[in-house]
Amino acid sequence: MSTLWSPLVHDLVPYTPGEQPKGQRFVKLNTNENPYGPSPRVLNAIRAATNDDLRLYPDPTSSELAQAIADTHGLTADHVFLGNSSDEVLAHAVNGLFRGKGAILFPDITYSFYVTYCMLYEIAFRQVLLRSDFTIDPLDYVGPNGGIILANPNAPTGIALGLPAIEDILRRNPDVVVLVDEAYVDFGAESAASLIPRYDNLLVAQTFSKSRSLAGLHAGFAMGQPHLIAALRRIKDSFNSYPLDRLAQAGALAAWQDRDWFNLTRAKVMADRDRLAEGLRHAGFTVLPSATNFLLMSRPTRDAEDLLAGLRERGILVRHFRQPRIRDWLRISVGTAEECDQVLRELIDLADL
Repeated sequence: MSTLWSPLVHDLVPYTPGEQPKGQRFVKLNTNENPYGPSPRVLNAIRAATNDDLRLYPDPTSSELAQAIADTHGLTADHVFLGNSSDEVLAHAVNGLFRGKGAILFPDITYSFYVTYCMLYEIAFRQVLLRSDFTIDPLDYVGPNGGIILANPNAPTGIALGLPAIEDILRRNPDVVVLVDEAYVDFGAESAASLIPRYDNLLVAQTFSKSRSLAGLHAGFAMGQPHLIAALRRIKDSFNSYPLDRLAQAGALAAWQDRDWFNLTRAKVMADRDRLAEGLRHAGFTVLPSATNFLLMSRPTRDAEDLLAGLRERGILVRHFRQPRIRDWLRISVGTAEECDQVLRELIDLADL
């Protein structure tokens, strides 16, 4: 009964996830999932953790996992915050670091959850127009604001912003938090984590869902100077003290430690992404440069929704966004080599109809 809802709930526009099909089998290239499974070490670690200890609460700070992440980046454990997916980490950051500080800034074409968070926590925001080529102009993020959120690489464009540009934005905004969402950073961009020791206003968020093939486990983390991490922990402990269960902590730690599997699988994804992009461009499609595990592409002579429907009829799911500036574009997740070949063949065939 919607009459029992609060006014806030009535006004919310929730994030819309990509279709998770049931029944019919599809080549699923619509939700940026990794086409390769998690490291075998992950599965072994989860099996080993499936024991009588599940009757006990997990470590509320995921301390062993936090230490492993910190060691990789030359930080200490008090620079790392763990959460149930990077979405939860981002939500806590928006709630704990941006409320009551004025309008926050983020691009007009980016991860749509940012708008949802602002509506949920009643935070003013301003969407900054990307350039005509869908790149970010750092000078657009100068002037009074309550904070900045940048997905880098951006989604759904796939375009990465260089580290000097990130640092320029940090220097020009010393009194507000700059949150860099690096969900896709491992597919060709440079992490801003190296800047953390020099900037006390930088928070970097990452996820295990993409490059470490653990979307079904749902673990994420943030890195920043200890005073920012302390704020996130206060929010967490006022909401859910145990965001990562024992199995998730065991699996995520094993995934982090298996660098060989991580490098092998992401190299395959990047190679197939570049090969698919080249094939699409050769066939007359427009494809944005991508540092992610997906491509944003269009066919000037064909309606994107028609291509979307045509692919679905042929058993392939991709993603379409109805925002005015990208309504003529489709986002294609990079699958296996065979799946990339299949979607390329079908798109070429559909484009010629």
